[in-house]
Amino acid sequence: MSSDVASSLLRRRIASSPGVKMSGGTTGALLYSVSAAVLGMFQFGYNTGVINAPRTFIENFIREQYDASPALIFSVIVSIFAVGGMIGCPFASWMLEKFGRQKALLFNAAFGVLGAVLMGFSKMASSVEMLIIGRFLIGINCGFATTASPTYVSEIAPLNMRGAFGTVNQLAVAFGMIFGQILGIDVILGSNEGWPWLFKLAVLPSAIQCFMLPFAPESPRFLLLGVRDEERAREALTKIRGNSEIENEINDMHAEDQAARQEEKFTIMDLFRIQALRTPLVIGIVMHLSQQLGGINAVLYYSATIFVSAGLTEEDARLAVIGVGSTLFVMALVSIPLMDRLGRRTLQLVGLGGMTVFSVLMTIAFFTYENNKTMSIFAVIFTFLYVAFFGVGPSSIPWMILSELFGQGARSAAVSLGALVNWFANFIVGLSFIPMSDALGNFVFLPFTVLLILFFAFTYFKLPETKNRTIEEVTALFKK
Repeated sequence: MSSDVASSLLRRRIASSPGVKMSGGTTGALLYSVSAAVLGMFQFGYNTGVINAPRTFIENFIREQYDASPALIFSVIVSIFAVGGMIGCPFASWMLEKFGRQKALLFNAAFGVLGAVLMGFSKMASSVEMLIIGRFLIGINCGFATTASPTYVSEIAPLNMRGAFGTVNQLAVAFGMIFGQILGIDVILGSNEGWPWLFKLAVLPSAIQCFMLPFAPESPRFLLLGVRDEERAREALTKIRGNSEIENEINDMHAEDQAARQEEKFTIMDLFRIQALRTPLVIGIVMHLSQQLGGINAVLYYSATIFVSAGLTEEDARLAVIGVGSTLFVMALVSIPLMDRLGRRTLQLVGLGGMTVFSVLMTIAFFTYENNKTMSIFAVIFTFLYVAFFGVGPSSIPWMILSELFGQGARSAAVSLGALVNWFANFIVGLSFIPMSDALGNFVFLPFTVLLILFFAFTYFKLPETKNRTIEEVTALFKK
């Protein structure tokens, strides 16, 4: 995705946000910087979606090199991405504080180029190992991006536009997924000759970042509070805002710094040891588990396989896969205004409830299509609706809820632990779905249905509503 596309997408998103005007602090420097950063999230979406369509051709490639089960090795190729993500998240946290936001993003972009090159040239080298290692490295790159990009974007965005700019990360993920799925159809790169190019093209987002990021300013917040260089912070903020009226923002940063110094710092072990911290931690972790163990990545990684098992031809299945990414993209747009209107708890319950219903209907459609061919169509429709309800709440709420359940002293540790759990659950689903599918056949989604019911019950009884509540009000609930 070029910077022009990212900027255009960003402009449309901001322009459609209530109360946001393009002239109110949105400058070329700001759009440029945000576009450069969210290319990492585009990379994340692309590599989540691109592995789906070429499964048959990759398994043929594996079969040419090994006598081992190609399905098992393909599961490793899919799931090793999440192992990389588990490493990338905490690594990003360290890099962001040690070297700054801009340099950390630039390092990660160069790392992404390396992973994409290994994947893209694995067939030419007749090396399955290159594909696995490249997929692992691009997983580190994407895990890093899921921490670094939102941090940088939130710190350079004007306060009154922070919500609108924050949504661009989710939109970039969905757009990257759609782009990868479109390229994977038969007439483009969904062929035995074309699939290596699907991975070679993963070089582009990271390569474009390598060219763009050196011209993007460092986060003024990091310069002021991280390295104590107020002069450079003022220069960066003036460039981003396009004017010198920055005193209020500088003063706000100083006030935030002073408040943070007065607040007690907590470690990850403290989160487990202290009751008032342990309860919200368990809630946040279960929210992350509900996102992954509800089965969404089984659909994102293996929807082509799922649609073929439901009676579609491989060509039709690859076309239907595009609908999965498109549904996520549309729901990312739809859910944004609902987040503050209906609240986190309500949207999470609606999302989990809808996923439960349509996972049951998907199972019925899979089981009956052999006797009724029209059920193949319903299987696809139910899958889209399952994905749509995921987009209502479970796609984004787990990533934001921990920051709303903890005060500043414990927030960093809690968010890092939540991200680690999320990527680990992602790995479990990616590795286990094919063996589960072989063992359970058309009933493969029933374990996810049971877990969704449990997650719904937990959310109903345990998750407090954080809408319109201050951090102090929320944390006070767990001190009672």
